Amino acid sequence: MISSAEVGFESNDELLTRLFVSASEKCRKNIRDFAGDKVLVEGAGYEKIWLETQPMGGWMYSKQNIPVALNNQLMFMKHQRADGRIPGSIALVDGRAVPQFDKFQGFCFPEPALEMYYTADAGDDYLEMLCQTLQRFDDYLWRNRDSDNDGCLESWCRYDTGEDNALRYNDAPNAWDRETPPEDSETVPMASVDVMSYSCSARATLSKISYIMGREDEGDAWARKAEEVRAVIKGYLWDPDAGTCFDRNKAHERIRVLYHNTLRAMYWSSIDREMAEKFVNSHLLNTKEFWTFMPLPSVAVSDPLFRNIPENNWSGQCEALTYQRAVTALENYGYDFLIPVLGNKLFDAIGKECVFVQQYDPFTGRPSVNRESGGSDGYGPAMLAVLEYIAAMYGVRRKENTLLWGCVQGRRNSYEQRWDDDRYRIEGTDKGVIGYINNRKIFETGRTSKIITDMKGNVIRVEDL
Repeated sequence: MISSAEVGFESNDELLTRLFVSASEKCRKNIRDFAGDKVLVEGAGYEKIWLETQPMGGWMYSKQNIPVALNNQLMFMKHQRADGRIPGSIALVDGRAVPQFDKFQGFCFPEPALEMYYTADAGDDYLEMLCQTLQRFDDYLWRNRDSDNDGCLESWCRYDTGEDNALRYNDAPNAWDRETPPEDSETVPMASVDVMSYSCSARATLSKISYIMGREDEGDAWARKAEEVRAVIKGYLWDPDAGTCFDRNKAHERIRVLYHNTLRAMYWSSIDREMAEKFVNSHLLNTKEFWTFMPLPSVAVSDPLFRNIPENNWSGQCEALTYQRAVTALENYGYDFLIPVLGNKLFDAIGKECVFVQQYDPFTGRPSVNRESGGSDGYGPAMLAVLEYIAAMYGVRRKENTLLWGCVQGRRNSYEQRWDDDRYRIEGTDKGVIGYINNRKIFETGRTSKIITDMKGNVIRVEDL
C-alpha cells in the first residue's frame, strides 16, 4: 500500500504559481472527518460528498493525499444499499455519515475507483470490493430503471444526472427517493444517455477488473455487455444527422436541446470514435454553440433553452465540474491538444484573485457567485480542475501502470510528484522539457507533447498536445 503523496510546483508564470498554491491550500480546507473517515467534500458551501464529484475528485487529489483519496471511493462502497443502489450523496449528520438515496447525482466513480487500485497499490481485497459494488449497482440499474421495458435506462429527476435547475427536465422533480417513477410528469421517466453511460462505465470497468484478476472469460463477457449498452446509445439516443445525443421523454420523443452531455458520454467512453468526432467537430468546437469565449457551456448558447444564469443552473453557464471531467473525456478520444486550450481559459477566468467558484459566464469568463450554496469560494471541482490541468500540461500523472508527462513548451517550470519514496520530476527549461525518475533522466524533448512511459520511465509513445 502506498501511503503518502506530495506535489511541488514552481513556475516563472506568476498566475500558475498562485493558482497552484491557492488551490492546494484550499483543497486541504475541504477535508472533513466523516465519523472517523477523512474525506474531501465538494466545498464552497457544499458540505457533503457527491457521487458525481468526489470519487473523481478524490482520485485527482491522490497526488497530495492517498488516505483521503481512498476514502472518497470507499465511503460510497461501504454505504451501498442491500439492493445494490449506491448513495448519490453522503452527509455528516450529528456526527454520523448518512447515505442519501434520493438521486443518482451522476456516476463519476468506476474509473477513478479503479485508478486508486493502481495509485494506492490498494490490493486484491479492495479490487474485489469494487468488483462486487459495480456488479450489484449494474444489476440494480437494469432491474429498476427501465420502467417501460424499451431497453434504455432512465433518469427520473434532475439530480439523477446532477443537472440542477436544467430547463430541459421541464416538470420533473429535483429529487426522487421512490423505486417507481413519477407518474405526473410529462418528461420523466426520461431515456437517458447519462444513466446508460453509468452502466457502460460500470461494465467496462468490471471487464478490466476481471482481466486483472485473471478471469479472462468474465472480462470478455463484461466487455460484450458494455458494447451492448453502447449499441443502444447509438441506435436510440444518438442522432446521426444532428451529430449529438438526445434523451427521450416518457412519450419516447427526442428532447431536442443541444446540451453538452455527449461530452459526458466521452468521459464514460460510452460512444464510439466516429460519434465523438462528429460531436466535437460539429458542436464542441463550434464558436456559436460550445466553443465560446469561455468554452463548454452546459447548453449551446444558440439553443432556445440556453440561460446565462449565474447561480447553480445547468441550463447555460460553464461549469467547473465540466472542465474537471473534460480532461478524461478528451484524452479518451485523442483530443489531448484541446487540454492546454481549456486549461489556459480556466486559469485566466479564475485569475490572480484565486476565487474558485462553480460557474463562469461563457461570453466574458467572469466567475459567478453562487449564493444558493451559501459559498462563493473553495469549490472543489474548480480547484481540482486547476491542479489537474497544471499536471496535464506541465507535470506528471499516473494512469493505471503508465505515467503521463505533460510537455507544454514556453515556460520554466518544475513539477515533482512524490508517492512514498519515489519521485517523478519534470523540468521546463528555455530549450525544452526534461523528465526524471528518482533523479535519473528518462527523456528530453523540445516538442509540445504528452509522453507516455511505463512506471520505470521507458517511453511507450508520444502524442502531440
